[in-house]
Amino acid sequence: MMSRKECVEIMKIEVWSDYVCPFCYIGKRHLEEAIQLAGLEDKVEVVYRAFELDPNTPATSEKSMAAVLSEKYNMSIEEAKAMTENVAAQAKAVNLIYDFEKMTPSNTFQAHRLAKFAEEAGLGEKMTERLLYAYFTEGEKIGTFETLLKLAEEVGLSKEQTKEMLHSEAFIHEVKKDIEEAGQIGVQGVPFFVIDRKYALSGAQPVTTFVEALQKANE
Repeated sequence: MMSRKECVEIMKIEVWSDYVCPFCYIGKRHLEEAIQLAGLEDKVEVVYRAFELDPNTPATSEKSMAAVLSEKYNMSIEEAKAMTENVAAQAKAVNLIYDFEKMTPSNTFQAHRLAKFAEEAGLGEKMTERLLYAYFTEGEKIGTFETLLKLAEEVGLSKEQTKEMLHSEAFIHEVKKDIEEAGQIGVQGVPFFVIDRKYALSGAQPVTTFVEALQKANE
């Protein structure tokens, strides 16, 4: 017997995002709420695509986010902290807790590989959510194998199989392919949402904007 989801035409939503992008997590929540409001929970498949905000970021660092932003935007530490407080307030509006005091820069390439591995095991959504929560709320160093192995085990992946995967070249091509495709379709920033390869939305748009786009695509 076919499930209800198999009986309907599935709308595919591809989301280019990065695990250290604060607006990607907020955008994820906006999209989830919009899908519910539009009544499309059984008609939507969300696929996360890899994107690196800064491929040159080291695997791990002890720099504070305030120091990083201060250098990047040529502003004072106080101004940088005010910026993070503003972003944390936006996150709080969708029930997310951002702890910028704990956060440190992390390279996300290995995290994207882990997400691809998890997706193959049917745990892609759980892994994506866990990585975002680990980084923004818990201040975990998601650029290190040690942290990734711990998070993988938490969502139900085999620690040994994950370790074997991370120490191989598995999913490197898939991650690079996503990043290359982002360039080809003109993605300059994330989050970037593509609905059925027909409609595109850039940034953590308001929930109402997502609802309108989903309804339009559904028609």
